[in-house]
Amino acid sequence: MTHFACPSLPRALALSAGLLLGGVSLTQAQQTQYDSTDHRATEIYSPVPPVVTPAAKVGDPPSDAIVLFGGKNENEWVKVSDGTPADWIVDGDILTVNKNSGNIQTRRVFSNYQLHLEFRIPANITGSDQARGNSGLFLASTGKGDDGYELQILDNYKNTTYTNGQVGSIYKQSVPLANPSRPPGEWSSYDVVWIAPVFSADGTKLISPARVTVFLNGVLVQNNYELKGETRYIGQPYYHAHGPSPIKLQAHGDKSEPISFRNIWVRPL
Repeated sequence: MTHFACPSLPRALALSAGLLLGGVSLTQAQQTQYDSTDHRATEIYSPVPPVVTPAAKVGDPPSDAIVLFGGKNENEWVKVSDGTPADWIVDGDILTVNKNSGNIQTRRVFSNYQLHLEFRIPANITGSDQARGNSGLFLASTGKGDDGYELQILDNYKNTTYTNGQVGSIYKQSVPLANPSRPPGEWSSYDVVWIAPVFSADGTKLISPARVTVFLNGVLVQNNYELKGETRYIGQPYYHAHGPSPIKLQAHGDKSEPISFRNIWVRPL
């Protein structure tokens, strides 16, 4: 058993006063009240991480997650075009793209977050290149249509395209580190950590760019990538100031069969 010395009452009171008057954090106090040769000088006891109950099955939402789609309804989603309730196709626990309806996005807005999403390219998929199971996960939707930062969804199981446009890419910016695509008809998963960009109060300056880490089917495909700006189909990416934003799913206009989603949840960070 490890034993810890307890500071005297006068010393504790003096420490408390220092915290209040000097603006010193408890963490700093714990690290500075002991001599550097004392093991306690490098031990931190506050803040204490919140308790989160993990799901029984890896990939299912933990206790503090916001479930964006868990089956049954699209209550967390609206049409990007006009803000009315989303009308993609819900069948059991599966949400399938309605290409006639257009893109959908969350009712809520987010800054930094952890996201889990599962998608399936249909087994009867047709087409090639970009016209084969095309969709997109927009990590922050900054306007109508396809405005925002896109993480590409595409069938790249034995289907080639430009590498900064394949599944796992930050579209037209960052080539994925690997291609762990599953065959059509099987479910795939994205696990994302998104750090939103920060702008000056007047919106004239980028303080810190967006960053993203992405796992596709458990394989790292984007490693703390620093985005150059919002997604552009033509031209170079650039930033414009925005705040917390919805998460968007794309109803791409290619002629291939629509893809499906399930088990979508987010943890604000």
